[in-house]
Amino acid sequence: MEKVEEAAVYDTDIEQMPSNLQHVILDVQGLTCTGCETKLFRSLQGIPGIHRLQTSLVLSQAEFDLDEKAGSVDEVVKSVEKTTGFGCQRVNNEGQEIDVLVSGDAKTFVGQKYPPGVLQMTAIGKQIVRIVYDGRIVGARTLLNECFDTPLGLAARRSSSEMETGRKHVRNMAWTTCVSIILTIPVLVMAWASLPHRPIAYGSASLALATIVQSVIAGPFYPSALRALIFTRVIEIDLLIVLSTSTAYIFSIVSFAFMVAGHPLPTEQFFQTSTLLITLIVLGRLVSAFARQRAVESVSIRSLQAETATLCTADGLHDEPIDVRLLQYGDHFKVTPDSRIPTDGVVVSGSTEVDESMVTGESIPVEKYPGSPVIAGSLNGSGAIVIRLTHLPGDNTISTIATMVDQAKFSKPRTQEIVDIVASYFVPVVLALTIITFTVWIAVGIAVRHQKGGPAAVNAITYSLSVLIISCPCAIGLAVPMVIVIAGGVAAKHGVIFKSAITVEIARNTSHVVFDKTGTLTQGQLSVMEEVYFGEDQDHAASVALGLTCDSKHPVSVAVSAYLKDKGVRAARIDNAKSITGKGVQGTFDSQAVRCGNTRWLAIDGRPEVRKLLTQGFTVFAVTMNEEPIATFGLSDSLRPDSQFVVNELQKRKIAVSIISGDDVGAVDAIAAQLNIPASHVRARCTPGDKQEYLKQLRRHAAEKVLFCGDGTNDAVALAQADTGVHINTGSDVAQTAADVVLMRPYLSGILVLLDLSQAASHRIFFNFAWAFVYNVFAILLAAGAFVNVRIEPQYAGLGEIVSVLPVILIALQLKFFKRQY
Repeated sequence: MEKVEEAAVYDTDIEQMPSNLQHVILDVQGLTCTGCETKLFRSLQGIPGIHRLQTSLVLSQAEFDLDEKAGSVDEVVKSVEKTTGFGCQRVNNEGQEIDVLVSGDAKTFVGQKYPPGVLQMTAIGKQIVRIVYDGRIVGARTLLNECFDTPLGLAARRSSSEMETGRKHVRNMAWTTCVSIILTIPVLVMAWASLPHRPIAYGSASLALATIVQSVIAGPFYPSALRALIFTRVIEIDLLIVLSTSTAYIFSIVSFAFMVAGHPLPTEQFFQTSTLLITLIVLGRLVSAFARQRAVESVSIRSLQAETATLCTADGLHDEPIDVRLLQYGDHFKVTPDSRIPTDGVVVSGSTEVDESMVTGESIPVEKYPGSPVIAGSLNGSGAIVIRLTHLPGDNTISTIATMVDQAKFSKPRTQEIVDIVASYFVPVVLALTIITFTVWIAVGIAVRHQKGGPAAVNAITYSLSVLIISCPCAIGLAVPMVIVIAGGVAAKHGVIFKSAITVEIARNTSHVVFDKTGTLTQGQLSVMEEVYFGEDQDHAASVALGLTCDSKHPVSVAVSAYLKDKGVRAARIDNAKSITGKGVQGTFDSQAVRCGNTRWLAIDGRPEVRKLLTQGFTVFAVTMNEEPIATFGLSDSLRPDSQFVVNELQKRKIAVSIISGDDVGAVDAIAAQLNIPASHVRARCTPGDKQEYLKQLRRHAAEKVLFCGDGTNDAVALAQADTGVHINTGSDVAQTAADVVLMRPYLSGILVLLDLSQAASHRIFFNFAWAFVYNVFAILLAAGAFVNVRIEPQYAGLGEIVSVLPVILIALQLKFFKRQY
């Protein structure tokens, strides 16, 4: 379950946000169920200065912004540990980090003055220190060998924080379960085996063992339940465990005491009930925790990170294998055939083909040669290459994707709001049903079965205990987040990055897809096909055009600039150059106003030369001096290979398709005609504001769910306006945009993957809800004795955790078999 702070002023009015906020991520140890997460959320929510709070049961983490004026992170951690009993540790979210071995005491070491570039030092063991540093100021090898009085050693590698926390929790649960099983087996043998009749001896031994189980194994449930009630006013599942096991244990003690006194009760002590119940509960939590951990690990993107690199010189000589954590800026490393690329970089020598499918979802190997960028985690082919490092391992494509995927796990889909409401009422409802069950069976025992009050009460207690423990809100709480976790990981391995859980939920309802043209439907590799100069001095006009375009990143400007450079034109010096979004560039040359851009902005549409280029379907780019045209260029572009297929597939699914572009009418109409998109769904010469207004008009229809796909050049407003904004990425830096979805490779088929995966995820969420509902209704009826002759004994009710949660996890895990069909 993921919880997000509701209705906070700071979430809706950015101008009111405090300026001194720091972003904090905490690893939380001890989260076992949805009640635990609710307790954590409410504990943090009650601390002044915390904003944009999010928690995740699946990741065992909390994330929030903290106002430094309100208190420090250490104070927050102490408060949370006091009110919840959970262990908390801050996760580094800025700079690089490395674990080192120190010769003395770690706590003493971290107290010294930080060298330049070191941001933070934390003792995480007796001789292990975690150092957070700025890789742009100091390198990892320099840090270890030169920055301190004595050289430091590299500590053993640790997995990512959420993985490490999850594994530690599983290990602790495994030890607890083993101890509980060892203590419980003798109690079961003495209760059920054919042994000589020695009730006092067996009862005494069972009492001793049951007391150890109750105090040592079930002991942590007591402070957990009390903290939840006192500090956060949450009635959680731990309270049900405490009530049920304590009732069985205390009743057994009373029964045993009467037997020792020579006045045995009609119902004998049953220490096996409390011990077996506790053992099955912790076993269920172990299985649940293990299954969750394995599910998260199975789709982990960080597992693609190589652990070693081969350091070398720029010419590929002097090979030296090193730990990948020791790479630093300025390094060159060699990648041999059939090995994984350690981090992002640029090829400086050699050629090869690289399989980037594990990162981008594209199965066809990509050729690499000097100057080609390479992505961390991709698999080298048959050639050896030397690479210049551009991103450190903690800040490369793998880390960026993993962070974005984790952020989606933190976000809260709308379906989760229903889950939160149900979960908040679950335990109180179960307590009410327990009281009703007890009352009904007392009445049945006395009025129908004609039992005395004592036997009727004992029988009613057994049914009540079963109801208390058999119910399980964890299946409801995990129904959505487990699917989101698996869907996010699977999508990432197909080259589609969800940046929000809401996207997973709503993308399947898309009814209208709006495409930008240049760089989205087309390849964005424009070529100058025609050029027209006004006046005799063509060299002067070309020089001014190059001066205006040489620093612009717009695809049209880039194409014109490259064309002129290839002709040997020298750029004129343009003063006060300024880019006008959606229009062009303006500046001054020899005190004369010069501009370049689209012909509508330059007001030269009526010129015959311009009209001729427009009617030929070219994108027209013009240059003016003192508002008089001096040059025009006609450019053309080509469709992406899969544009036709994707548009046809969307139309087959009854999804409307539109093109909206800032390009000229002729160029946009030509592309629309090739793709069979009706003229009513085509808009040309659109500014960013025009694109936003068009999307607003579409969204005014309640039934329309609009997806906008653009390359991000002038599409930021439209990406934000659409129900689902998709950024088609053309490089390895995937964190440039605030879109809801990033396509890791420039292939539009990722949109079909997005829609299909959203549909598959929604089906599994529905199945999970259905299972959670069916299980709890049927299990509670069985436990309460509604079927009279078939019931669940109290000691076996602890199996409910396994029976309820495992199917939810397995249903979510089915998404791993999702296959990309396009």
